[in-house]
Amino acid sequence: MGHPLAYPALVTIGTLAITIAWVPFADPEQVAMLGTVAAIILGYTGFRFAVALGVLPAGLRGGSDERQVAVRRVRQQHRLESRSWLEFAAEGKNWWLPVYFDPALVTLTPTTAETGGRTVSVDGRRMYPAGRVRDSEPVGRLIDNPERADPEAIGRTGVGRRVLLDAQGAVVGPFAGLLWVYVAGGGVGAFVAATIVAAATATWLSAVRGSDPS
Repeated sequence: MGHPLAYPALVTIGTLAITIAWVPFADPEQVAMLGTVAAIILGYTGFRFAVALGVLPAGLRGGSDERQVAVRRVRQQHRLESRSWLEFAAEGKNWWLPVYFDPALVTLTPTTAETGGRTVSVDGRRMYPAGRVRDSEPVGRLIDNPERADPEAIGRTGVGRRVLLDAQGAVVGPFAGLLWVYVAGGGVGAFVAATIVAAATATWLSAVRGSDPS
């Protein structure tokens, strides 16, 4: 899982597999719903990855020439959401860019970043945007990196912990299942399927938006 985009890609594949697995047991209306969910997952994941890879405008763009700006990493904590942000000091003001989690962020101290075109590199390591750059501070509590890095911190960012943290949003699953049965019927089987698909989709949404397990 060395690449920052490997984890969200893995969760996307798992969510699609869970969604498609219910197709043989579904009626035509349910198949259409499952197909719609799968299409949304593929489309939104493609959009997020396009932003991360620089296909779409995102980040601090410095034209064709590279430039260096001061940067530090902060972790945002807002309700069940936890994300990594790079805080830039450039042109007399601060900018914030959400990035996909990279274990190198845990031990990052204030340094300089190289920006050019649509890419951002910190200490020679490319960062992948998880959204658009903004000039206002993100909502919630922003936690600074400690002056001395915790040597055990990186060990607490494994796949299992990440899935467990992202799965907090899965509490919406039973409610989505009840809603589906109320609207379309289908009994216990439809409730179980809708609950599992909704729970997996909630976990995927947290992962593809760039969650931070640290």
